[in-house]
Amino acid sequence: LKSRPQSDRRLSPQRPTPPTPMACGCFRGLGELCAGLFASSDPRVAELRNLQADLRTDGFIDKRNCGPILMRLAWHDSGTYDQRIKTWPERGGTMGGNWFEEQLGFGANAGLVKARDLLKPYKERYPNVSTADLLQMASAASVELMGGPRMDMTYGRRAIESADQCVKSASRDGFMHSAGLPDAFPPFGDGAPSGAEHVRSVLGKKMGFTDREIVALSGAHTVGRVFKERSGACPFGYGNAAASKYTKETCIARRDGGKGIGMAGGGSWTENWLTFDNRYFTQPKDAKGWPVDKDLVWLDTDAAIFTDPIFKGVADEYAKDSALFFKDYAKAHKKLSELGACFDPPQGLKL
Repeated sequence: LKSRPQSDRRLSPQRPTPPTPMACGCFRGLGELCAGLFASSDPRVAELRNLQADLRTDGFIDKRNCGPILMRLAWHDSGTYDQRIKTWPERGGTMGGNWFEEQLGFGANAGLVKARDLLKPYKERYPNVSTADLLQMASAASVELMGGPRMDMTYGRRAIESADQCVKSASRDGFMHSAGLPDAFPPFGDGAPSGAEHVRSVLGKKMGFTDREIVALSGAHTVGRVFKERSGACPFGYGNAAASKYTKETCIARRDGGKGIGMAGGGSWTENWLTFDNRYFTQPKDAKGWPVDKDLVWLDTDAAIFTDPIFKGVADEYAKDSALFFKDYAKAHKKLSELGACFDPPQGLKL
């Protein structure tokens, strides 16, 4: 990667932050009343629409096969959210913290500098779009382009303006590091004795998701890879020589059956890991919740989805009904994309 300037402020100029005499979102009623009067003149609206069109049609995500890592970049921005903290930006969430080295340096974010850098040209092209919106829009577009549902997204997120506003790694009560982002394997940073309890601790207690939403979001592992050099959660690394059976440069993983996977290497949860479908749920598992196909990568938290009685009941529904999975996933993804967000205007912007 090219060297980066020491200050992210120069890389990501943000829209001036309006004064907020109270916690973010306190004037929601007034904002809803006036939104229709001012949205059409807001320079962000045109830029957001053009950015969305570019991401969907300019071929960048499709040609680079970078959808999964762009999803991870946005998810890990959202994943810093702690519902027990009420003030912004201390509560974390979708505020663009993953634009800065301070958060990208978390252990759970290894490798995401690459994803952030992929989006820099879009930020330069559309300076009125906040980095918080850019991350979430790129993630939503990636899901669509890989065959997943189109989400009813809301934009207008304020983004933090400097690295000193980032959440700190050890700032979440009960979690040791990475602002409470989930761990790939035990021992878990929250002290949970099992994968199921760890998932509920992170996504439930800290972030506010229900068990059903947790299973729907886990289904996003139908796309993407794990790398030895990043999480260390698998034996497969960078390059063709270190790749798994399904991540070599000659593998077919795209939804259109076309060639190309981006950079070779790593291990995947599914065989067609560049296609967003319900394969994560349908592929055969053993009694312990692990894939019968031993060339796939699996985590303790994945196995929990197929062994915990409540999680498994929902997973079985999604295995039988891909439309239901898409419907529930779209709702959970939208919720994830708004965690901790401080919208301006308070009810956000619709495109």
